Amino acid sequence: MLAYYLRLGLRSLRRNPILTTLMVLAIGFGVASSMTTYAVFRAVSGNPLPDKSSQLFAPQIDIWGPQSRTQGLNLPDALSYTDAMALMRARKARRQAAMYPVSYTAIPQDAASEPFAVSGYATYGDFFPMFEVPFIYGGGWDAGQDDAHTSVVVISNQLNRQLFAGANSVGRTVRLDDHDYRVIGVTADWNPRPRFYDLANNDGFTDPPDFFLPFTHAVDLQTETMGNNNCYGSAGRAPGWQGWLQSSCTWVSFWVELPDATAVRAYRDFLQGYEAEQNRAGRFHWPVYYTLLNLTQWMDYEKVVPPETRISLLLSLGFLLVCLVNTVGLMLAKFMRRAAEIGVRRALGASRREIWAQFLMEAAIVGISGGVIGVLFTGIGVLGIGLVFEPDIARLARIDVSLVALTLVCALVATLGAAFYPTWRAARVQPAWQLKSN
Repeated sequence: MLAYYLRLGLRSLRRNPILTTLMVLAIGFGVASSMTTYAVFRAVSGNPLPDKSSQLFAPQIDIWGPQSRTQGLNLPDALSYTDAMALMRARKARRQAAMYPVSYTAIPQDAASEPFAVSGYATYGDFFPMFEVPFIYGGGWDAGQDDAHTSVVVISNQLNRQLFAGANSVGRTVRLDDHDYRVIGVTADWNPRPRFYDLANNDGFTDPPDFFLPFTHAVDLQTETMGNNNCYGSAGRAPGWQGWLQSSCTWVSFWVELPDATAVRAYRDFLQGYEAEQNRAGRFHWPVYYTLLNLTQWMDYEKVVPPETRISLLLSLGFLLVCLVNTVGLMLAKFMRRAAEIGVRRALGASRREIWAQFLMEAAIVGISGGVIGVLFTGIGVLGIGLVFEPDIARLARIDVSLVALTLVCALVATLGAAFYPTWRAARVQPAWQLKSN
């Protein structure tokens, strides 16, 4: 019977090609607009580390007091050097890493090559296992090298290609500004989107870092941060580098890995005790307040998803709804024009269930056709998404198998939903009235 209904549906759609084309295009345009904006929304709101996101936490400490909170209970999204080093020394987490963005000039060994600017991070050795950084050569450094302030470096695959033509460069020397660093690892092409670990200094969708070097060594060289440096309430601090390190300026991002709920509770207790200790020492003069947000909570707090993507998604869903309303009208007109045919079929013994099946099959054909058109329009939309969104965000949108499948399913389900009322009206046709009037 399904094959029979399929033949009836195709025959009916061929009888009125203009109306059929309008329905298919309405579904195709509506679904394509939704899927195009969804492709962007999916890219910017995805979990960059799904297998560990529930174990990674960013602590915040109330270093400036209640008077600094202009919006609710917001705290600085970075730590001061004093607090970051206190948390590092305490080692209360399974892994912990302080970090800040730095920039140098890379000087190639080939004298014929021009120096060029590179950017990266000063961090601790736990950074690499904590964030599951992949390597193609070598690996990261250990805690002993952190404590020894060693001049080692981990470089990206891109920088390795620029300096060493992609060869295994472990053990070779890289010159950054006026200092030499021994390469101990080369990362694979790794740049989680959004770049969750440094949302205090970027929108999460910038180019990958070129290198990583020990935090302790960067501080020894008095390397200033290339990110934000917020110094609320730090007027009158001591001058120079040491004055900045001892001030209440916040510029250090900090992450910890806590494997289970017991570890999370213990670390919360530690943060509460740390702030209470600072109160007793006279450094803080306000009630203890801190937060400990996991990776996904941190992205929500930092508002990683641009508001224009949410607005565009809502608008596209509204456009899809308008297309479906128009499709309902077109189907209703088409089905009711065949009332005489329905009356004859009912008089010959067809049940209402069979009328339902016939017209839903016809709607399914329209939905699948609209889905195919929607896939084509979605591809065009993704290619042109840079006209609407920032380039760093637009280039994240991708057409893949899951998006194609979702487009087809969405088109089919939406069309069947739109066909529900017209099909119900068609199944309610009274055969006696139609036979008498015709």
